[in-house]
Amino acid sequence: MADKAHTPTKKRPFFGLGFLLPFWMEQKTLLALTVLTGLLGSVLEAAIPLFQRYAIDHFIGQGTLDTLTPFLLTYLLVLVVRLGINYYCTYAANKIEVVLDYSIRRKLFDHLQTLSISYYNQNGVGYIHSRLISDVGRIGAVATWSLMDLVLWDGGYLVFMLIVMLRLSWQLGLVMLALVPIEVAACAYFQRHLTTMNRRVREINSRITADYNEGITGAKTIKTLVAEEKMEDTFQADTVAMYHASVRTNHYRGTLQAIVIFAGNVGLALMLWRGGVLNMEGLLALGTLSAFTTYALSVGDVVQGIVESLQSLVSAQVNIERVERLLNTQPDVADTPEVIAKYGDSLHPRRENWEPLYGDVAFRDVTFRYPDGEETILSHFNLTVPQGTRVAIVGETGAGKSTLVNLVCRFFEPTEGAILIDGRDARERSQLWLHSNIGYVLQQPHLFSGTVLENLRYGNPDATLEEIQRACKLVCADQIIARMEHGYDSQVGEGGDLLSTGEKQLLSFARAILSDPRILVLDEATSSIDTLTEQLIQSAIAEMTRGRTSFIIAHRLSTIRDADVILMVKDGEIIERGTHQALMAARGAYYRLYTQQFTAESVSSVLH
Repeated sequence: MADKAHTPTKKRPFFGLGFLLPFWMEQKTLLALTVLTGLLGSVLEAAIPLFQRYAIDHFIGQGTLDTLTPFLLTYLLVLVVRLGINYYCTYAANKIEVVLDYSIRRKLFDHLQTLSISYYNQNGVGYIHSRLISDVGRIGAVATWSLMDLVLWDGGYLVFMLIVMLRLSWQLGLVMLALVPIEVAACAYFQRHLTTMNRRVREINSRITADYNEGITGAKTIKTLVAEEKMEDTFQADTVAMYHASVRTNHYRGTLQAIVIFAGNVGLALMLWRGGVLNMEGLLALGTLSAFTTYALSVGDVVQGIVESLQSLVSAQVNIERVERLLNTQPDVADTPEVIAKYGDSLHPRRENWEPLYGDVAFRDVTFRYPDGEETILSHFNLTVPQGTRVAIVGETGAGKSTLVNLVCRFFEPTEGAILIDGRDARERSQLWLHSNIGYVLQQPHLFSGTVLENLRYGNPDATLEEIQRACKLVCADQIIARMEHGYDSQVGEGGDLLSTGEKQLLSFARAILSDPRILVLDEATSSIDTLTEQLIQSAIAEMTRGRTSFIIAHRLSTIRDADVILMVKDGEIIERGTHQALMAARGAYYRLYTQQFTAESVSSVLH
């Protein structure tokens, strides 16, 4: 799935190298030394056939061993220096690649933290994972090794080799030089096709990554739905498409390589023919012809290496475009420059300027549509919630319950109107200031890989063990922790998979209360807890919400009878509001919903 909300990526020349320049500048000293060392290595590489020329013309042609010792020592010195240069360049290139990968991934990860909830609603985990791992890995490898090959080792060697050849014999040098336009024309012709086809391959590869992700994370659901065949068909269709796209791409790549090799062989034949004629006419020494033969034999490999580097750069341009598109994606909810200047951003907060939050919340003529939709969820909605009020929100699925709390939490911005926090527009202060004062417990709780204690500390990194134990006892989480083999040091597994949903929910309650939020949101937070645990936690919820502005989205209406006000929501509008007793006495929509649920639960308890 592609980004659905982003700033268009500006086309960058030279294979997107402008995108990489800031990351290279982070290690400019190492890069400069590597370039200079690599160029020196190319000079030495181009000079080696000259030793062959001297040996043939001097030692063999003249039949003497004079200067043999200094010749061998010089030749040995060049080989040793070249070996050292190759070692250093390999080490430096590896370091540059690692640092480049780290820098790009760090910037991507930091940018992902600033994006709004809507981005994650529109882009799957597999898609984002592909940007961070596959695309960045490809960029790092190509931007280091392919560019080194193109500019230094192959490219530099080809330039110095042609200079030497032209100085030795401009006639034979021109023969080899005449091949360059042919190869450039071939590269230019195939480059456009390879760019398009490589983009297609990467898009399909992203889908395959998403298939893997869904197959692994959704394994239980797939098995319970007996959907293995459907998943297999989807995966098969993507892999077949990948096969055909890859074969076609390799066909073009192979054709280009064949043209380059053929041109190199033709050039070698022409050079041997012309060189032989010049030698017979006494215009070219045999050692010079031998050196030219060595150069000509290496031209094919060098040009092929340059073509492969160009192809890698063409392919990596797609990866650069995708990473750059992600970096250019703007959040739907963003603080203004003035707010950031005073309060800081999510990664660099200026907490010293944060005012205390008390918990007064007000909707003022709020109209809302989701960024990727046209349907109006709320229309000219008004609601005032004084500090410390416990608000319960009930209604059918899709009625707009979660939309209300998402707007309070500023996960989305109102399309029209404003939401006031403590009498001020929420947009006048930073998102992090607001989020730091909100405790949000989801219907499907998420725990991070690690221990119970590590997960609880996400609520308050500075909390003491006594404070953590007190929070756990408040929400009855201490009972499930006591049953664990290692207590607070027990591993919860990836996403908390080693725990039941109810156990994860209780830990998420403790984590939320540990942060001492001024606004508390319980989004159907008790729907995954069994009836016995629910009875234990009712008093805990009363303690959690005391003195805090609370929004409780409830599936079980029995959990909200003590709320200060209950809002019955339908189609984004409040159709009833009041206490539990008042709404039951009114015998309206809330009364009917409560009665139906009470009857259903009574029948269920009898059957069980």
